[in-house]
Amino acid sequence: MNNQNKTYVVTGAGGFIGGALVAALRGRGYKSIRTVDIKPFDEWYQLFNDVENLSLDLNLKENCEIACKEGKEIYNLAANMGGMGFIEHNKALCMLSVLINTQMLQAAQKFGAEKYFYSSSACVYNADKQRSFEAPSLKEADAYPALAEDGYGWEKLFSERMCRHFREDFGLYTRVARFHNVYGPNGTWYGGREKAPAAICRKVIEAKLSGRHEIEIWGTGNQTRSFMYINDCIKGIDLIMHSDILEPINLGSSEAVTINQLVDAVEEISGIKLRRRYDLMAPKGVNGRNSDNSLIIKYLNWEPDTALRVGLEETYRWIYDQYLARERGDTRVVRESAVVS
Repeated sequence: MNNQNKTYVVTGAGGFIGGALVAALRGRGYKSIRTVDIKPFDEWYQLFNDVENLSLDLNLKENCEIACKEGKEIYNLAANMGGMGFIEHNKALCMLSVLINTQMLQAAQKFGAEKYFYSSSACVYNADKQRSFEAPSLKEADAYPALAEDGYGWEKLFSERMCRHFREDFGLYTRVARFHNVYGPNGTWYGGREKAPAAICRKVIEAKLSGRHEIEIWGTGNQTRSFMYINDCIKGIDLIMHSDILEPINLGSSEAVTINQLVDAVEEISGIKLRRRYDLMAPKGVNGRNSDNSLIIKYLNWEPDTALRVGLEETYRWIYDQYLARERGDTRVVRESAVVS
């Protein structure tokens, strides 16, 4: 079958990664693309007028069947998730996403999907292996014995297993990637669901424009993480989806930094130095986490390689423009920038 005539399905398409994935599929010339998200269209980060856009609640089985009908390649990115503040205070809501992936798998099998991709997370990793601030590089095997992030991580780990068993028991082609902190333009940057790079960019912009010259940092700032630029994420999804990799695999940068170093980098981009106020009672997650990329290099001879400073510059500029538009109350400009014919 001609790939351009297949129906490609992207759930979570109104979100950050989903929107970027839809843009990439369009860029490859695919003509039949179905996008699905629970959010109303005016809240999608990227909305394309030349694809089939559906606003559906995928917690409902019948909506998963609508999403998957005639779909040949299905990319399931739909979930309740956000930064550490969100997942720490919404554990039941995060766990309920298990309904989405379970019912999407059932629908994909029912309608004969050729390929099914599931977006998992580094939050599946055993917390005992992440107590050091020295950014331990987590291998795929480190998810077991299981001690995942409470709520969100356990849902992801369970859903990984569901993908495996649908492949083993029913022959459904499934691929799973464990995302490590994806960031970049056209993503969440305020409201409580944003990840650290976007949150730090926004806080630095607020401090600079307000003249307060102070920033609040959650925890001691010594927590270590790696951050993957959105373009690398989208390339990795494509490579993994069309590979022979059966097991869940890391998809993340191996360039680890502390949160303090992340703030340093954004301050340098902004051209300002801020006083730092540390909130030791705020959610801060594990002490250290980094992506061990040995396996993805072995399989694909590739790994995410956009330097953090390069990605942060792009992200900062985009959030700065969005911030100014929002301050002017010009939401029309913000939304129209995301709608493409």
